[in-house]
Amino acid sequence: MSASWLAAGGLGLIAIGGLLAAGAPTAADIPAQIAAPGKVEIARLHAEGVQIYECVAGPAGLAWRFREPLATLLQDGKTVGRHFAGPSWELSGDVVVGRVEAQSPGPTAGDIAQLKLAVVRRSGEGSLAQATTIQRLETHGGVFSGICGEPGALHLQPYAAEYVFLRG
Repeated sequence: MSASWLAAGGLGLIAIGGLLAAGAPTAADIPAQIAAPGKVEIARLHAEGVQIYECVAGPAGLAWRFREPLATLLQDGKTVGRHFAGPSWELSGDVVVGRVEAQSPGPTAGDIAQLKLAVVRRSGEGSLAQATTIQRLETHGGVFSGICGEPGALHLQPYAAEYVFLRG
């Protein structure tokens, strides 16, 4: 990872963070395929980080494949947790792991999909202990495609999103 990438990625995350300050989506703004009617919101966290892609060999040659997310979870501008492979979210000693149930395209072609995930594993007794569903909303960035020339090479693509944790 080069210093120039870090500088550019950092500026991109600052810009993305500014775009998300406009306000939380209402139920009417959430695409029907990822809606969670009857569920009660227990936490809403902003995530800023990267989608990690790996260069892998396949039948058609080398190609980038999504590997895992790595993001900081923020609430009121303060770090409160992290998001990582699984997909997993860790907050105040709680860890929840999700499985994608449905998706909707991101707002633009450069934005990762918005998701509805079922919580399939959990540990801890804190604020996420009751979570049964997670929505990934208001995605910005994260999509990457391009030429990969070396198997095992990694690319970190900046992204931001809102994660809504629901129960019921």
